[in-house]
Amino acid sequence: VQLQASGGGLVQAGGSLRLSCARSGTIFMIRAMHWYRQAPGRQRELVASINRDGSTNYADSVKGRFTISRDNAKITTYLQMNSLQPGDTAVYYCQAEGFTDPWTSQNYWGQGTQVTVSS
Repeated sequence: VQLQASGGGLVQAGGSLRLSCARSGTIFMIRAMHWYRQAPGRQRELVASINRDGSTNYADSVKGRFTISRDNAKITTYLQMNSLQPGDTAVYYCQAEGFTDPWTSQNYWGQGTQVTVSS
């Protein structure tokens, strides 16, 4: 399984970006897809998740501004980011939380995409 993240860039505060994470390859099951971010000098933090049943979870810092979604084929996961703030500046990573068989879990990471928000 490979994950290809894209959609980052430079945007002014208050602007929007949409990140995409395209999955290729086969896997027994994807339990959830996640978006993480890591700012310079800080730990990687979980931003948003979409579970197998379609339910979603968000970090408090992005609730009401970010929306995670996926396409019907569950191949591409999106992160719509609105009302961006300088504090959202980070490298954003997607992660697939999955199983290679009914008993073996495996996580996969995308390469990261830079989001920079100017004030």
